[in-house]
Amino acid sequence: MKILVTGSQGFIGSYICNELLEQGHTVIGIDNFSKYGKLSRPHDSNSNFTLLTEDITKWEPVPEVFRNIDVIVAGAAMIGGICYFHKYAYDLLATNERILANTFDLALKLHKEYNLKRIVVLSSSMVFENTNVYPTSELEIYNTPPPACTYGFQKLASEYFAKGAWEQYQLPYSIVRPFNCVGVGEESAIGESLVTSGNVKLMMSHVLPDLINKILQGQDPLHILGSGGQVRCYTHGKDTARGIRMIIESDKAINEDFNISVSRSTSVLELAQIIWKQINGNKPFNYVSDEPMIYDVQKRIPDVTKAKDILGFEANISLEDSVDEVIQYIKK
Repeated sequence: MKILVTGSQGFIGSYICNELLEQGHTVIGIDNFSKYGKLSRPHDSNSNFTLLTEDITKWEPVPEVFRNIDVIVAGAAMIGGICYFHKYAYDLLATNERILANTFDLALKLHKEYNLKRIVVLSSSMVFENTNVYPTSELEIYNTPPPACTYGFQKLASEYFAKGAWEQYQLPYSIVRPFNCVGVGEESAIGESLVTSGNVKLMMSHVLPDLINKILQGQDPLHILGSGGQVRCYTHGKDTARGIRMIIESDKAINEDFNISVSRSTSVLELAQIIWKQINGNKPFNYVSDEPMIYDVQKRIPDVTKAKDILGFEANISLEDSVDEVIQYIKK
């Protein structure tokens, strides 16, 4: 297939492009390098990849250029770690809504006038911010109170974009909810603020690179946001991208939503101890708890049965392997 990936140069976007290209698809990527600045990705040199440097919020595409596109993967978004939820509370709504509206406008035109078969929307596990049902199945989206943070609320809105476009214009869709994607390729964001965690700058991306960075810098005791009892399911970007690719390739995924995640749940404290041991060996582990942030969800544990039953998808990269890979990446 010929697939348009918005946000192709981002963290998850680059994993998606690699996976699609490795499986023989042709990919057109769109990115404006607004998060990390200009950088290169492994997929850039692939002969079946074309990059368009565009700001989707201001973009006025020529539909004819994309007349042979089969699928759009709507991955572009203003996104970051928990610090983003506080610093960019308004922008996470406004900017991402503009991105989505322009993306869907293009998709609707291509579906009506050419041959676009589907749009695949990257939502988030944060749509389940206020659930109290674990593991959380896709059906809980109809029972869970809306997210408190603007990022989660906007991601929920992205799902309604898809449902509305189907209801009014019969544009087929699939919804993907990645859970705590980890891997290599996260850089320092242009919009980062200086927030310290103990004597080390807090990395705004996500908990795994943040903990690795602090331990590599010799922080002892290790500073952890909150109690460390927060539970996550850390899923490697390669597994996330493979799940998304399987959704794209399956007609059974049309007008369906999927949690894409490992089934293994791990507390932040357990994650910290795994990282500590890989870096410091048998050195005694010490930690202190810093004041938690407002939107630090205590549990995100998905039910992954649906993806297994319909797609045959299971995540298979271990947390220990993911940790080791990110350690080596940050060392470099």
